[in-house]
Formats: sequence, C-alpha cells, structure tokens
Amino acid sequence: MAVIKQQDLIDSIADALQFIACYHPKDFIQAMAAAYDKEQSPAAKGAIAQILINSRLCAENQRPICQDTGIVTVFVKVGMSVQWDSQLSLDDMINEGVRRAYTHPDNVLRASIVEDPIGSRRNTGDNTPAVIHTELVLGDRVEINIAAKGGGSENKAKFTTLNPSDNLVDWVLETIPTMGAGWCPPGMIGIGIGGTAEKAMILAKSSIMESIDIQALIERGPVTAAEKHRVELYEKINALGIGAQGLGGLTTVLDVKVNDYPTHAASLPVAIIPNCAATRHTHFTLDGTGPATFDPPSLDDWPDITWQAAENTRHINLDTITQNDILTWQPGDTLLLTGHLLTGRDAAHKKIADLFAQNQPLPAGLDFKGRFIYYVGPVDPVRDEVVGPAGPTTATRMDKFTDMMLDKTGLLGMIGKAERGAETIASIKQHRSVYLIAVGGSAYLVSKAIKSSRIVAFEELGMESIREFYVENMPVTVAVDSLGDSIHQSGPKEWRQNIADILINSK
Repeated sequence: MAVIKQQDLIDSIADALQFIACYHPKDFIQAMAAAYDKEQSPAAKGAIAQILINSRLCAENQRPICQDTGIVTVFVKVGMSVQWDSQLSLDDMINEGVRRAYTHPDNVLRASIVEDPIGSRRNTGDNTPAVIHTELVLGDRVEINIAAKGGGSENKAKFTTLNPSDNLVDWVLETIPTMGAGWCPPGMIGIGIGGTAEKAMILAKSSIMESIDIQALIERGPVTAAEKHRVELYEKINALGIGAQGLGGLTTVLDVKVNDYPTHAASLPVAIIPNCAATRHTHFTLDGTGPATFDPPSLDDWPDITWQAAENTRHINLDTITQNDILTWQPGDTLLLTGHLLTGRDAAHKKIADLFAQNQPLPAGLDFKGRFIYYVGPVDPVRDEVVGPAGPTTATRMDKFTDMMLDKTGLLGMIGKAERGAETIASIKQHRSVYLIAVGGSAYLVSKAIKSSRIVAFEELGMESIREFYVENMPVTVAVDSLGDSIHQSGPKEWRQNIADILINSK
C-alpha cells in the first residue's frame, strides 16, 4: 500500500510547473520542425523559426517559453488504496505546489490569476488557485496530468450542442476560422464529444495533454470513428490555410485530438479547446517512493534553425518616425524596430477610458502622441535581465479601446498578436494608423531586444502597468496597414487557394 507524503506531492507539482514553463515536449519540437521543413509561406516559415529558436533559448536558460505562464489545470487520479501522510487537503497540497512554482526566486513565473472575477479582479499574486479535476480509481498510486494554459488559447474555447443528425466536421470547419489567431497556431485542437456540456469541455481539455501522434495514426490508418474524425479534421483544418500566427500557410494544426463519451439520445455536445504554441503539459505518477523527477529534452532534439531578417526588411527608428513614414508600409512587410515604445494591455486601457470618461488627464509623464504601444504583460526579470519574457498578448481584446486611443491620445501605432476586428480596422484606416504583430510563442526571444524598461503609469497594476521599453531590432510584421488592408484576411485566403491548387496538382 503506497503512502503519499504531503511534501512529495507539493514538490512534484512545483517542479512540474517549473519544468513545463521552460521546456517543450519532444513530440512538439519534432512536429514543429517538420512543419518548418515543409512550410512554403515565407511569413509562416519565419514565425515557426522564431518559435523554435525561442524554445531552444528557453531550454538553455531555463526561462519561460511565453510571458503568459498560464492558468494551472490538474487532472488527478487517486488510487483507492492510497494512504496520505498529510495535514493538508489534496487541493491545498496542489495549490501550495502552484504557489511555490510561480514565486520561485530563480525563475519567477507570471501571476495571472484574478479573484472576484466580475468585481475587483484582484490578482492573487501567486497564480493560485488551480483548476483541479479529481477521480478515484482502482490502485495504489496517484497519477497527475498537469498543464499551464495561456489565456490567449483558453479564450478561444468553443461549445455547442448539435442535433444527433448534424455533421460534426462541418461545425468544426465553420468554427475554427472564427477563433482567429489569438490561440497562436500552429498547435493542437482538442475536441470533446458527448456526455453533457461540462463533460464535453473536460474531454476536450484532457485531450490536449496527450502526445502528438497524428502522423503515426495516418500511417497505420484510422479504425474507430474518433480516429477517422481526427484524420479528416487534421487534413481539412490545415486546408483552410490559416497558417502559423494566422499569416497564411500550410500548417495550422500539428494534431487533432478527439475524446468521446456516451451521451443522451437527443444530444450531441461538442467542445473545442485549442492548445497554443507554448503547449505546456506533463504527466507524472507518485507511488510512495518520493517526488517525481523530470528530464529535459536533449538540446540535440531541436533543429538547427536560424532566423534572419529578409534583405528588404526595413529598419525603423521609433523615436523619429512620422505618420508619413508608416503610409508606405504594406501587410506582410518585416520591420526591425529600434527606439522607445510604451506598453499597456486590458487593465491599463480600462483605466485610461475611465479617466477620459471623467474628463481627467492622463497621469503625469504619460504621453502617447506619435508613439507606438506594445500589448504585453511581461514576466518579472531575474539575474541580469532588463525584463523577463515579453511576448505579445492578443490584440483583439483591446479593440473596444482602439478608436478612443487613436482619437484622443495621438497614438501612432500598435503592436500585438492576432487579428483585429472590422471596426478596429476601419478606425486604423480612418486615423491612418498601423497595427504590427510580434510572434506569439517567442517571448524570451523578444525580450532579448528590450534594452531598458521603466514603469511610467499605473504601477499598482503589476504586470499590466504601463512601461516604457527601449528596444533594438525588435522583429515585427505589418498586419494592418494605413489603408486598412489586413494580412490576417489576405494571407489565409491566398494560402487556402494555394493549398487547393497543390491538392489538385498532386492527384
């Protein structure tokens, strides 16, 4: 009979979260390397290269792959013969492990969890509590699947209840494009089918903790209905041409997972949950012999890839740029930014909106006129870092504030990730502004371009404070130009047709 000690579980949870924050699973590295090799879209290939380079840098330096170090989700299977040597409940032990992982002084992870979600939204400061699913099973051990899910991908979860006679594939193919690029493709798509509404969501979430094995499935051939749907959806989702970061390309998903469960005769609940390019998850078992251990992949597992700006890349001085300068930029152009920019995201924009609504001025020293804002909430720095990993957050969440910012502050342009909505694009066109994207999933790589950082306003917001960065050669892509043309519309459209042509010519 296994006796599980309190400290062993706490240490295992803490070590697992530190591990998955910094190391991609080997199967993901291999799948991304294969996607890089076959990609024909220059923009998408460049994005995949940055993700893989970032991944290796994080492994070498043991720093977070993404600035959004996620909300912790834990699936626990407790053997009914297990005994506990503990003064804490199971949930309390898990949350203590989360607390220690996210406040580790040698590798701080960003605390993103807020309590009182429809009220004060106060940050808990240590990323607790986790979302915990517990199941009692036969046996004398404890099995744990643990993930840290970023907000950008989690926000794209979808659910519906189809009629039993409806076509599941059709609904998925209609839904995937509505998810945009905020979930940072390429990644995995998890699909839960059956049970009840909440069961379908749990099935989808648990499926993206499985290994990437779609190529092996295709090679041996699908047998069950779930396997056949996996292969069909993998091929048809990639044929949509959405591509890496939504820029258009051959690979949108690395794998599609399908978990199912018996359901009511009148129902067909279906859930979709994507997993982003950070894809943080691992599995471990406790049998009473001590805490779990985690072995990082060999650095030889990463492909030998370098990223260099194209010959026609423009070097931009943010400190001297004018509106006339940005009028010549076109969707898909690669830029290297040098100079000062401001940061800000959801909470800071809300504070600015409240000040304007009350006819109050912006805080002293905060001036957006002629400047760019970078949508980011960085990880705290350690050792000699200026700033921790600092990749872009999903710009769509700032759409409701964009017209206000362009109209009232003199803001020149914005930097984030993923697409912008139709009204925001219209506002960008009206104000002759521009929207640029950095690669989601390359947070540590981006941070290397940041040479100085200081808080300018709203220090009480923590990671959401407004900062001023000085950057050198920060790589970005023009996503929406001053005429309102968007690469997130033109790129997938072009590559959807390219893929159709490739399929026709291969027959």
